[in-house]
Amino acid sequence: MKFAWIAAEKASFKVSQLCPALAVSPSGFYAWGRRPESAHAQRDRQLCVLVRASFEASKHRYGSPRIHEDLLEQQERVSRKRVIRLMQEDGLKARIRKRFTCTTMSDHDQPVAANLLDRQFTAEAPNQRWVGDTTEFIIGESGKLYLAVILDLFSRFIVGWAVSAVHHMQHEPHRRLLRQRRDKPSSRR
Repeated sequence: MKFAWIAAEKASFKVSQLCPALAVSPSGFYAWGRRPESAHAQRDRQLCVLVRASFEASKHRYGSPRIHEDLLEQQERVSRKRVIRLMQEDGLKARIRKRFTCTTMSDHDQPVAANLLDRQFTAEAPNQRWVGDTTEFIIGESGKLYLAVILDLFSRFIVGWAVSAVHHMQHEPHRRLLRQRRDKPSSRR
């Protein structure tokens, strides 16, 4: 480690000044520079390529246990601690999985709407049965956008939708759809 630092700094300072400062001999530094790379260091470089390939193939999701398992499947004999060290030296850190959080609040004192469809998601004609849902989109670090949609079960087409930055808009697509129907002149007389 000391010799590597001396090699990095020898452009700015003399080797004869750096070696005494780190309590090493100049001859030891020059012997280190001529010494061939150890078998362990060569193997580390080979494994580092395989670790990075496995990490990239997993889209940065795999940590050391899974990468170690991948290497074992490729018939590479390596310890998990070595995989951990190689990942740390290369700056590879797995993305943390976002845990599922249930947002449905079943334990409340609000009235519950009746199940009118009773899981019958078919219709004989248009505009007989509509279903709706609201979904949340994460935008950036702290922004959220909510989309509410109404679907006709006969045609499977979206008959109304609304986008908002606030969550309390469950009825907005219904209001917009009814306003459109009211403002549109009727074709039947």
